[in-house]
Amino acid sequence: QVQLVESGGGLVQAGGSLRLSCAASASKRTFSNYAVGWFRQAPGKERKFVAAIIWSGGSTDYTDSVKGRFTISRDNAKNTVYLQMNSLKPEDTAVYYCATSAAFPTNNQVNYDYWGQGTQVTVSS
Repeated sequence: QVQLVESGGGLVQAGGSLRLSCAASASKRTFSNYAVGWFRQAPGKERKFVAAIIWSGGSTDYTDSVKGRFTISRDNAKNTVYLQMNSLKPEDTAVYYCATSAAFPTNNQVNYDYWGQGTQVTVSS
């Protein structure tokens, strides 16, 4: 079993940056076998895919709206995945969740099994 804890959210002005972290409480061997994705859910909207990274860190996938602004990375030695968010926009405001998947690439939530509790990101205009 994998437990995930997100951190790094907060309030930032438009154009600013935040780095989210997703720490996994699992054996390094277990965590390194998963792909990890970030999703976000804005108020009153469905949760949507943001980015994902394969266990080796060699391949990544992004939704179009964040390409060139967000970067996903992972440190398997620390059991942690990061989401560096630059040039933030008010429309990036949402609760951000990380989740693990045995499949990659996939932006379908049904393919993700373990989820964190989420971290709030608020971008003011």
